[in-house]
Formats: sequence, structure tokens, C-alpha cells
Amino acid sequence: MLNRRHLRIKVLQVLYAFFQSSDSDRSKAEKELLLSVERMYDMYLFLMLALPEMKRAALNRQAELQKKMRPTPEELNPNTKWVDNTLVLAIESSKELYKVSEERKVNWLGAENQEIFRKMHLNLLESEVYFEHMNNGQLGEDEDLNFALQVFKQEVANSTLMQHFFDEKSIYWADDLDLCASMAIKTMKAWKPGSAFEIMPLFKENDDERDYILTLLHETIKRDQTHEKDILALAENWELDRIAKMDMLLLKMGLTELQACPSIPTKVTLNEYIEISKFYSTPKSNVFINGILDKAIEKLTQEKRIQKVGRGLLN
Repeated sequence: MLNRRHLRIKVLQVLYAFFQSSDSDRSKAEKELLLSVERMYDMYLFLMLALPEMKRAALNRQAELQKKMRPTPEELNPNTKWVDNTLVLAIESSKELYKVSEERKVNWLGAENQEIFRKMHLNLLESEVYFEHMNNGQLGEDEDLNFALQVFKQEVANSTLMQHFFDEKSIYWADDLDLCASMAIKTMKAWKPGSAFEIMPLFKENDDERDYILTLLHETIKRDQTHEKDILALAENWELDRIAKMDMLLLKMGLTELQACPSIPTKVTLNEYIEISKFYSTPKSNVFINGILDKAIEKLTQEKRIQKVGRGLLN
């Protein structure tokens, strides 16, 4: 499930807090990192459970309208195209999803949470997408899948109500919604009609993502002083206090990855930290980081401090 760039950002956030704090306990930093990654998976599960909750809100509204003193014929016999959506039915039937969610105590229980979905359903009723789907006369699994994905993108992932919920729920989720929503969409698109609905695991079996983030965290802390000397030697005419703290940290992480992660190509490391700097540092940081890491790759390669495993990894 996890995206390497997002994992780098998670490590960056924990390292920034670690170096800003007077607490030098590495085990606490490790726990913080692993917890932030775990919370990402919880967000993913919340999002996977959202469409069934949208359906529940629709059924609740239908029931309310039928209890009116004089319900209309349409209210007594509502169009059930949305509540019978085959993708939503498949998600609801996923024993794996609900088992994992129960184990991790992820659910939308409670009147306050149900009110979120009631409002989201009312927003959906006013949308052109909903009106067209309910009245176009088209049936079938493709129609259901396309509509469910549109509902998820427009009414769930881009909902200010959902954003507020996540902001209030956990400080770890500040930058995670886009990634987790894209993973939820990928999960839904991977479902094949007639098959069981399966969710993504946090870490794939035999995957090295957990080892990767722990290596990046611990080795950056361990090599801090060495990295600082290397960076200052490469940054001609730059004093330490003139280099932005975020730039320095990104460079240290880049140097760690170049030397402590033998399976990651040098070009990938270079490009990734340049891209991250565009969002997390100053406007000109990407040019500075590009220049320093480019020099570092040449210098460390000559000194045989970069040892890559596999063909083409030094390029």
C-alpha cells in the first residue's frame, strides 16, 4: 500500500521533531514513526468504509420519507439504483475489511459520525452526477463502478466534512488524505465483479518497507555529524546557519539513503529529495539540494562510500 515518497516524508517529519527536541531518545522517535505509518492505514480503512456509510445514510433518508404523513408515490417506492450498487454491496460483504477494521477499532459508529454521512448524502442528492446516474436508464456493473468511484472522489475524498473529521481525529493525518484516497480508489478499481472484495495490507509480505524507514531514521540520526561535515565541504561559500534547517535535514536523509540503502538507485534518491523539497522547504531549495546531492554522489562514489547492489543502480 505504501508509497516510498510518502514514507520519506513520514521519516522527515519525525526527524525534524527529533532534532528540534532536547529529547535524544531514538526509541521514542522509532515508535513515533511506526505509529504515524499505522495511522495512515487507519485512514485508509476509514475511507474504505465510507461508501457503505453513504448507502446507510440513503436508506435512513428513504425510511424517514416513507414515515411522512402523506408520502409521495416516489417516496413510497424510491429508486434503489444507488443503494443496490454492486461495488458497495461487495465492500459491505468484505469479511476481511470488517475484520481488520474491528481489530484496529476503526468504525463510523456514533451520532456525530452518522451526521457527517447524512450531510454528505444530502450534498450528493443535489449533484448533477447523482441525478444523471439515477435517471439515465443504464444498468450494469460498469455503470455501478463508475458512479461509486465518482461518489467517492467528489463526496468523500473532497468533502470538507471528511477533511475536518480527519483533522480532528489525529495529528498524524495532516498530509495523508490524498495518498490514502488514491489507495482506496486503487483498491476499488482492482475489484472484479463476482469475486471477494480484498483490501491492501499495510506492508506486503516479504516487503522491505518497514526496514527501509527504520534504516533511514536511525542511520540519519547516527550519521548526523558526518553528514554535516560532508554537506559543508560540498556547500562552497555557505555557512551552516545560512542553510535552511529543512534543506539540511533533506540533504542528510539523501546522504543516508545513498550510503545505507544499497537497493535504491542513486538517481531515484536524487530526484525524490528534490521533489520533496519543492513542497517542504523554500522556493529555491530544490536547486540547492540538486547541486549538493549531485556533488555528493560524485564524491562518495569516488571514495567508494556508495555501494549499490544490482545493475544500473549507480545511474
